[in-house]
Amino acid sequence: MKLRAPPGTRADYVDFYPLQTRWMDNDAYGHVNNVVAYSLFDTAVNGWLIERGLLDPGSSEEYGVVAETGCRYFAEMSFPDRITAGLRISHLGNSSVRYEVALFRNDDDTAACEGFYVHVYVRRADHKPARIAAVRRAALAQLVSSGMVRDPDA
Repeated sequence: MKLRAPPGTRADYVDFYPLQTRWMDNDAYGHVNNVVAYSLFDTAVNGWLIERGLLDPGSSEEYGVVAETGCRYFAEMSFPDRITAGLRISHLGNSSVRYEVALFRNDDDTAACEGFYVHVYVRRADHKPARIAAVRRAALAQLVSSGMVRDPDA
């Protein structure tokens, strides 16, 4: 039987993005529902991109669309927890990025959940895959964790 990998810690991530749970995030069981975790991942990554001028949702010529996702849950979160999203990139390709995101509850050092999603960059004009622009690539490279894969053509 394969053992489940333990949750990551804050030291495993390159940058951080603060988030806040909301009253409506709690489900009937009194904890943050799994779909909310995915929303928090999306908010953290896109917020990080927007704050750095790498994404304008209404006008960027290229933007990332989600092509694949996954998540492992380790501990419950609930309102009014403060959440910190740990961010890193495990693959930076020609037109795709694999973000890895951990959600840390309050001051916990161990992740409550860890997930990933793959953005494929597309052109707004035709929705066809687009090579990641040099300015965006340079910024994303800052999130590439040591020991992670970076595209050799970059």
